[in-house]
Amino acid sequence: MPSATRPARIGMIVPSSNTCLEPQSYRILGDRDDVTIHFTRIPVTRIALDDSSDRQFDPTVMRAAGQLLATADVDVIAWNGTSGSWLGAEHDRGLVQEIRDATGIPATTSTLAYLEAFRSFGTERIGLFTPYTEDVNRAIMASYQRDGIKTIDHRALGLSDNESFGRVTDDEMRPASLELASARPDALIYLCTNLYGANIAAEVESETGVPVLDSVAVTLWHCLKIAGSPLLAPRWGRLLAG
Repeated sequence: MPSATRPARIGMIVPSSNTCLEPQSYRILGDRDDVTIHFTRIPVTRIALDDSSDRQFDPTVMRAAGQLLATADVDVIAWNGTSGSWLGAEHDRGLVQEIRDATGIPATTSTLAYLEAFRSFGTERIGLFTPYTEDVNRAIMASYQRDGIKTIDHRALGLSDNESFGRVTDDEMRPASLELASARPDALIYLCTNLYGANIAAEVESETGVPVLDSVAVTLWHCLKIAGSPLLAPRWGRLLAG
């Protein structure tokens, strides 16, 4: 007979060209055996401010992906992508409603996880680091401003091919990270779930004293919170530790 007890199960909807969030999520969990993560992919290859890019994040696609994850009896479903940061939080609230209506399972997104983190930690002023183009960054900052989050400085690497984001190295991220932290924001934000920002979170926090919030870690943190599971180790961002 199957066991009546099991680990918490997190379902994640993944951009198809993302090579970071699956291995990084398990790396962050480490040797924990109280939670497992289960993934399904949707087509996403390019990040830009145009209709062809926006159509990648259609609610109908998210709904179908959520229904697939629901067959694994997961406890929470996350759209593990940051599209809502430029399309707007209301867009992601709509995605969450679609998934909940289709599955009856609690849901979140990377963008909504960030907003919950900002609320929980009293974060109002951020330094923003992304691999995106400058215009996408500007849209993100405007969207965050509507939710009461001020970006005091930012850096954009100028990339739009989603697969390329996962090849940005720690050494390429460090200089801009230190520059952004020097402005003393409430937190430094690595915004992209295909960016290995969590790798250097503890290092940057130790050197600058500024908290770091990485997209992969923040999304996992929020999923664990919804599932009622213990939170993360401090090395992935001290604010997320539980």
